[in-house]
Amino acid sequence: MEWLVATPPVVAILVAVKTRNVYWALGLAILLSESIMVGFNPLLGGLEGINRAVAVFVSPGNTRVLLFCLLIGAVIAYMRDSGGVTAMVERLKSTGFVRSQRRAAFVPALTGCAIFIETNVSLFTAGILGRPLYDSYKLSRERLAYIIDSTSSPVSVLVLLNGWGAYALGLLEPYGFESPVATLAGTVPWNLYAIFTLFGVFFTVVTGKVIGPMRRADSRIEAPSESVAEATRSMYMWLPFSVMVVSGLGFMWWTGQGNIMSGSGSQSILWAICLALAVAYVLLLVTKRFTAAELQARGFAGIGEMVAPVTVLFLSIALGDSLRALGTGAYLASLTEALVMPALLPALIFIIAALTAFMSGTSWGTYGIIIPIAMPLALAVGIPPSLMLAAVLGGGVAGDHCSPISDTTIIASLAAGCDHVEHVKTQLPYALIAAGFTVVGYLAAGFWLV
Repeated sequence: MEWLVATPPVVAILVAVKTRNVYWALGLAILLSESIMVGFNPLLGGLEGINRAVAVFVSPGNTRVLLFCLLIGAVIAYMRDSGGVTAMVERLKSTGFVRSQRRAAFVPALTGCAIFIETNVSLFTAGILGRPLYDSYKLSRERLAYIIDSTSSPVSVLVLLNGWGAYALGLLEPYGFESPVATLAGTVPWNLYAIFTLFGVFFTVVTGKVIGPMRRADSRIEAPSESVAEATRSMYMWLPFSVMVVSGLGFMWWTGQGNIMSGSGSQSILWAICLALAVAYVLLLVTKRFTAAELQARGFAGIGEMVAPVTVLFLSIALGDSLRALGTGAYLASLTEALVMPALLPALIFIIAALTAFMSGTSWGTYGIIIPIAMPLALAVGIPPSLMLAAVLGGGVAGDHCSPISDTTIIASLAAGCDHVEHVKTQLPYALIAAGFTVVGYLAAGFWLV
């Protein structure tokens, strides 16, 4: 009956896809997970599910991310309602920098690649800047969500001068490598999923060609999906926008005591959004664009727009915690023990990591489960540790990209302003194609090196 620990995420995924109601999907999965842990008692499982949801706020990191996602709604409302977003788009057009669909598509892709320090900052920065451009040039919000989601995490696991790199280094420490940093750096050419995914993004941007459900999403675009205010001053957008990005990176450096890789991502982004919110409020008040009462009303309205997607994020975090307590990830990881051909290990580890992230909704949680399994295996059978580590890192991102319960896909759809389930459906073919090429690459590498 051990296989039952894998049923809650399966239920969540099936219900989400079938009903398009992510709230029911996550709620039922939490109920099932907690019920399994208390002897299949649904009443007691429901009570434990409530406790599990409350426990989300025990983690300061979780609380900071949820607050950040709410407060950014107020900042977006200030930039949008003030006419700053419209003015910024017109300014980009007037300079000739953005004068076609292709160039409009490039802006969030390049932004997502440039901001590799913190994925949430990358997603929201690229999303906020991309929304009006994609609306103006009749590009779907689903395409925007795909672009920003498929640049932020892949770039983060390739550059590694960020919290992702610091976390992976911490997980490598117990294995006695002469240079853990060199082992981590060696993953870059082997992180095939991240490389293939970025190739897919820029192929889409350059050619404008899309596949699968993305075609239907693009065909539904008839007019901008958000009402826009009359253009006023571009400063109303770029000043708070710049404050958020620059201060976020600065706070990462500060909280890391001079080492940006050691900084607290959740603390930094919360401080940054609070500072950006204060700057936007004062700017609009001093320039008499809005009164204090109007700013308060518009700020709370913006926060209200974020309540529904943030609820999905909250439930997904609760489900992830419940699945870790249930042992779902450990069960999936144990499937590697049946392997008899060492040459298959890199491909298998990638698949197991992807499945774990897909079913748990977290790449970082996947790393904590799979790296302690992958490193001893690599050392035991003579596979280059960097290759195995790259398979884990890429697999975690691949699973995230395919999972409707992943916090990354939720935040990407929130940042792009599109339906969460539609984002997962439209991104899925791209992620599966990249994953397919990756498996082939790891099979070749395994037979070549082992």
